[in-house]
Amino acid sequence: MRIAAIVLSATALLPAAAAAQERSYCPDRPGIGTPACTMAPGQFSLELGLGDWTLERGEGQRQDSFTLGDALLRYGIADHAEVQVGWTMLGFARTRDSVGHTVDHRSGTGDMTLALRRNLVNPDGSGFSLALMPYVSLPVGRSPLGAGDWGAGMLVPVSYQLSDTWSLSSTSEVDAAVDEDGHGRHFAVAETVGATAAVSDAVSATAEYQILGDKDPQGHSVQHLAGLSLGWQPQDDLQLDLGVNAGLDRDAADVEVYFGIARRF
Repeated sequence: MRIAAIVLSATALLPAAAAAQERSYCPDRPGIGTPACTMAPGQFSLELGLGDWTLERGEGQRQDSFTLGDALLRYGIADHAEVQVGWTMLGFARTRDSVGHTVDHRSGTGDMTLALRRNLVNPDGSGFSLALMPYVSLPVGRSPLGAGDWGAGMLVPVSYQLSDTWSLSSTSEVDAAVDEDGHGRHFAVAETVGATAAVSDAVSATAEYQILGDKDPQGHSVQHLAGLSLGWQPQDDLQLDLGVNAGLDRDAADVEVYFGIARRF
């Protein structure tokens, strides 16, 4: 695709990748926020959401959404930078109307996301780490996952390692989000903060809170979300994860449960 070719060509202007360095594996999964660390040059990370269930209830309706194969491919192009390609392979949505006694089923694939993460301080995520991450989403998917139009935004992930056990993180985000009707874009902003504890050498637990302000023409909303996730790394290059998010107000989804895997190559 033309846009993908432009993004990949732009990465050629960055410094040439050196030999892959030894650094701790830092997957994007799990959790709501985004890490500031980047992949070492020449290394890949394939991260896959194996299952995701989301429940939304309101006004006599209940919607259950399921996604399978939420994939993210990351590649280190320099000591401080990586490129990303994300795509959700398949999604289902079932909406039950208790008033009309009807059931609606929909299925489709997700949109594609292209991103560049440029770390500014400590690309391995140690100590204080900061990054900039512009992205663009391409409307290649179908309802209920596809947004219907292109979108774009900027993320600013920050993390601070307090000790060998505790670390803090935040992700600030500004988006040109796609309108609910699938035509045009509107302003949206989000802030996510979290705390991570190393339960053991292989297991970590993260608690997060997110506030999202969305100015969709169909209706403005402010959503509050809490999340708890666990990551287990039985090997240096492998992670398994499990997480749950809970909506704290009527605008947010009631609950989301997900699990997945990440592998470094």
